[in-house]
Amino acid sequence: MSLRGASPWRRFAVAGLLAALTITGFGWDTAEARPPRKAQRVVKVHKRVIHGPNYHPPYAAIVVDDNSGQVLHAENIDEPRHPASLTKIMTLYMLFEQLEAGRLRLDTPLPISAFAAQQPPTKLGLKVSKTLLVEDAIKGLVTKSANDAAVVVSEAIAGSEAEFAKLMTQKARALGMISTTYINASGLPAEEQITTARDQALLGRAIHDRFPGYYRYFSTPSFRYRGIEMRNHNALLGRVEGVDGIKTGYTEKSGYNLVASVRRDDKHIVAVVLGGTSNAKRDARMRELIEQCIPVAATQKTAPSILETAGRNAIYINTMWPTGLFGPINVHP
Repeated sequence: MSLRGASPWRRFAVAGLLAALTITGFGWDTAEARPPRKAQRVVKVHKRVIHGPNYHPPYAAIVVDDNSGQVLHAENIDEPRHPASLTKIMTLYMLFEQLEAGRLRLDTPLPISAFAAQQPPTKLGLKVSKTLLVEDAIKGLVTKSANDAAVVVSEAIAGSEAEFAKLMTQKARALGMISTTYINASGLPAEEQITTARDQALLGRAIHDRFPGYYRYFSTPSFRYRGIEMRNHNALLGRVEGVDGIKTGYTEKSGYNLVASVRRDDKHIVAVVLGGTSNAKRDARMRELIEQCIPVAATQKTAPSILETAGRNAIYINTMWPTGLFGPINVHP
C-alpha cells in the first residue's frame, strides 16, 4: 500500500491500522503456542461426528435364532472386524462371573488408578484414588459405555488391563469365539483387537444364558452418576418391541456397531450389525433385520445352552496381585 501523496491524517490512520493488525497476529501465535491460564476451566463440547459420502467401514451382519440356534441372516459373518465398545460385553461377562462366584458384590468399592482416570471419553470422569462401586461400574458401562469404568473393572479383577485382556481372549476361546482377540477392556482403537459378527452373536447369547439375573442391566434406560443423567446409547430400547439389550460401539475404523437381543412372545433372536455408516443407518438396518427375521423364529427351545468347553481348572493370575485384587480368577469354571 502506497501512502505517497496522502494527507498526514490518512497516513496516521493507516499506520495505526497496520500496527493493530501486527499486534493481533502476534496474539494468535501466542495462543497457539501456550493456552491461557484459565484454559482448564473451559468445558469442552464434543461435537457429533459427521462423515462424508465416502465413509464406508467394512459391513457385516448376522441374526441368530436363540431357540433353535439357526442362522436366519448372514452377511460377511466370519470376516474380521474391530469390535469397538462391543468389547465391553466381554468385560461385563467377566465381571458378572466374579459376582456369581461371590468374589465381588454389587456394593464392592473398586479402586480408581491414574491410568483408569486418564482414559479418553466417553467416560464417567472418575477421580484418582477414589473408588467406584461395582453396580455403578456396570451401569456406567451399559449406558455411557464408560472407558474409565472398563479399566477400573479390569484392574480390580486381573491387576492390569493387559492381563485382563488375556483373560478375555481365553474366555472367548472357551465360549467358541475362535476369531476374537482382545487387547483392552474398553474397545478403544487397537489394531489387533478383532472379532466377527458370528462371535458377537455367540457372546450375546452366552451372556444371557449364563447370567440371566445380571443381564437385566443391559436394559437400563438411563443412569445418574454424581448428579449427571446418562442415557443408554442403545436407541432401540423402548422403541422397538421386544428389544432388551445389549450394546453399541463405534470407532472410526469399526463404524457403528450394535448387538441387539429381541424377545417377542416365545421367540428370541440375537442380531448383530457391524460397520454402519451412522447411528441412524445402523439402527434402521437393525430394525429391518428384526422385522424380517422375528416372524420365522422358532417358539420352542431346542438349541443347547452355550457352555465353556476349553479346560475345567481355575487359572491364577501372576500379576502385582498374584490372585487378583479380590481373590483367585476362575477363567474356566
